[in-house]
Amino acid sequence: MTLGTLTGGLQKIAPLFEPLVNELVKKQLTKDLFHNDETGWKVFEIIEGKTGYRWWLWVTQSRSVVYYILAPSRSGDIPIKYFSGLDKHLEQVIVVCDRYKGYIRLAREIPQIILAFCWAHVRRDFLDAARSYPKLEAWMLDWVELIAELYHLNKQRLKEWDETKSLETQNQDFKQHHQALAQASQKMKERYAHLLEAEKENKNLERIQCKILNSLNNHWKGLMVFVANPQVPMDNNIAERRMRNPGMGRKNYYGSGSQWSARLAAMMFSLFQTILLWGLNPHHWLHDYLDACANNGGQPPSDIRPFIPWMMSESRKQQLSKPLPELTATPLESEQPQSP
Repeated sequence: MTLGTLTGGLQKIAPLFEPLVNELVKKQLTKDLFHNDETGWKVFEIIEGKTGYRWWLWVTQSRSVVYYILAPSRSGDIPIKYFSGLDKHLEQVIVVCDRYKGYIRLAREIPQIILAFCWAHVRRDFLDAARSYPKLEAWMLDWVELIAELYHLNKQRLKEWDETKSLETQNQDFKQHHQALAQASQKMKERYAHLLEAEKENKNLERIQCKILNSLNNHWKGLMVFVANPQVPMDNNIAERRMRNPGMGRKNYYGSGSQWSARLAAMMFSLFQTILLWGLNPHHWLHDYLDACANNGGQPPSDIRPFIPWMMSESRKQQLSKPLPELTATPLESEQPQSP
């Protein structure tokens, strides 16, 4: 098969998946907890007004949907445009993310959004500095231990957490762990605040120490969101893991050859990762969906509910969670002579 035939075929089937992706977006924008991340991507098409081939792949994950957007920039306009479609009945929406300024702008322009910043990034600040500044290694690693304590206390708390209850009605063990976590967090805040206040007069800290502590102070409110909201993880590893599969592909095929293929890639990333999130077999699911399209004259099936995880029956989920059954050869295929 020639390259042109293959790409032409992919271009023709791309519209088949649009109704499914629309359902993903509709579902996701009713949720109140998201994980966001972005990474570089290449789209090898000359676009008027744009210099170079650098694009960005954005991911937004909720409890039931993983959604990707390929955009020509890393502008905060990208998440702002997407989250502007949030269900208007949502009073509070939490977005777990890194400290990129585009997300800070997102929260400023959409008031119901609260940012929960990633503790793994804060931990990385101290570890990177420990490697780069040997004489400050012990000081930096001491803070790493304090962060590890927060992770430990939160893990103990979550063992007792009942997500159907409010903080006030949790059991006594949860409340004890919750109080310990709140106290440890407060001690950390008092510690960095004391150091920064003393620095104004004594100038005892190195520049890198001030930089990290000021960052900790500037993002403290977002770093503390998880304390009052146990459903919120302390880090953004969920979104970062969703970038691994596209990242591995990027190393092999370097990106997308055109805007239409970039859009198709984002749609398929979204569909396959959502299918995996629901414990379904992507190969089985895709085979059934394309078969249904073929039976409908090369158009999306009139009823797509059997292919949307939260719309399909439990028996259907069980069926699609298994590998695709081996296809039986047709009589014509079975009669073909074997190669010597």
